[in-house]
Amino acid sequence: MTSLYVNWGGGIVKLTWKEDYIPSTEIITSVHGFCFLDGKVLLVDLNHRGWDFPGGHIEVGETPEQCFQREAMEEGYVEGDLKLLGAVEVSHHENPKWDESSKYPIVGYQLFYRMDITKVHPFDAQFESGRRKFVPPSELAKEKDWHDIYQAILNAALSLQRGRV
Repeated sequence: MTSLYVNWGGGIVKLTWKEDYIPSTEIITSVHGFCFLDGKVLLVDLNHRGWDFPGGHIEVGETPEQCFQREAMEEGYVEGDLKLLGAVEVSHHENPKWDESSKYPIVGYQLFYRMDITKVHPFDAQFESGRRKFVPPSELAKEKDWHDIYQAILNAALSLQRGRV
């Protein structure tokens, strides 16, 4: 289990990676993932955020899997097979900026998936991203703000092979 503290919007938040962990649906705040094609990972240039991996918030009536499939299509124009990697616990227990009226629960979870891309559609830039690219996993740390939690998730994703359950 890997933990670290980050500054999100001026508040201190504790992140903890929990491999193979599935929280209850009502405390999942978002879903994200690493999408693989020919040994490379998809990055999308998100408007107002820069290069990142696909992900976002669950819409009413969606399962987490449906949400990630939708986000991967909207942001990266890809489809594929998913495997759940685990969850990042986002704890605001030590965040002085958190209160009962905050948008997120005091403890919430971001699910992470591995997608093995089966179809790449023409990139249309209709939604939240302006560009996409595929980079070797070893170069991800150069492309976005990187920390030990992302590395632990990437390691979990790399340990899985296409077709393995």
